[in-house]
Amino acid sequence: MIKNNQVRVQTLVEALPYIQKFTGKVIVIKYGGNAMISDELFEAVIEDMVLLQLVGIHAVLVHGGGPEINEMLEKLDIESRFINGLRYTDKDTMDVVQSILCGKINKDLVSKLVRKGGNAVGLCGLDGKLLEAEKMLRDDGIDYGLVGDIIKVNPEVVDEAIHDGYIPVIATVAYGVDADTSYNVNADTASAKLAVALGAEKLILLTNTSGILENQDDEETLIKHIRRSEIDNLKSQGIVTDGMIPKVECCVEAIDGGVQRAHILDGRIPHAILLELFTDEGAGTMIS
Repeated sequence: MIKNNQVRVQTLVEALPYIQKFTGKVIVIKYGGNAMISDELFEAVIEDMVLLQLVGIHAVLVHGGGPEINEMLEKLDIESRFINGLRYTDKDTMDVVQSILCGKINKDLVSKLVRKGGNAVGLCGLDGKLLEAEKMLRDDGIDYGLVGDIIKVNPEVVDEAIHDGYIPVIATVAYGVDADTSYNVNADTASAKLAVALGAEKLILLTNTSGILENQDDEETLIKHIRRSEIDNLKSQGIVTDGMIPKVECCVEAIDGGVQRAHILDGRIPHAILLELFTDEGAGTMIS
């Protein structure tokens, strides 16, 4: 028992300098993937967010909600279509995306945070025109429907929520500036742009992978620290490839915009956020 207690004390001591370093700083966390569909991982993310608030760190939670959107579309007999990895979003689909993201998922997260002892408020990109977007136009000429590219972030509503002691929980539906519509926008991209606009210390992307691997088939080859200047070389070597490319590009955008560190974390590990922030070992890949 004494030995176990000593381990716990050592863990707290190890966390102390990190708590001191990040207290009062803004950290933007993008939450999705397995962490949203596993009860254990869901509970761990909620507990991590509440703990961050209690030690004075201003955590901002940006969330997706693909599985629940798919479930509702199926119930309504609306076809789910994906083109080049993007959800084709017609008006009926957009109505479901907005109601599920800004409604059910967002408010469920807020409710859970409050029940765990946190103080949270739900927002979406429409509130205070937090996220402004235009219809996404790609060189391939394909029409993706009501999918938008974010052209501006107005962070005042989030700044006010942080100042008033809330954990902002943000659904990534954007205000259309080129048409009378809402737009479905990528949550990773929204997180990066929001981190820049808030002057965040860190951007954290929770994913379904260990991080960036030298060998895609061997999780023991995790690269724990990468410098911004090394990214192009890792792409040319095929180390950063496929679905990891857009996540790394979001991290690069954040770093280039003034965010000090960006992290790609394994969201399959309970309390990955705390492991990355408060331990020497970490839990993923850090880009600086």
